[in-house]
Amino acid sequence: MGDNLDSGFDLRFGRAGWFCLLDEETGETSFYENDSAEASHGAGTRAVEKLMELGATKVISGDFGPKAKELLEKFKIQMVVLSDDSRSIADIIDSIK
Repeated sequence: MGDNLDSGFDLRFGRAGWFCLLDEETGETSFYENDSAEASHGAGTRAVEKLMELGATKVISGDFGPKAKELLEKFKIQMVVLSDDSRSIADIIDSIK
């Protein structure tokens, strides 16, 4: 929901305002605004394309639409579903480590 580690986790994949990329080797994080969040259609597909450009190999979200899910599966990007939107990005990263 924001561009820092204290931001809340948005359950909506294609409509999330921001993406946080975590380098699991170094622990570094980077935030990227989701330019497609307000698109009238195709937000999930565009989000997958953006994450592919950024080199993501795993995506954590509350839900994935059918087209986004199909693309993620096609490109072998692992999907992790979390249903708790009360956690911060930092909490989620801590649980990954």
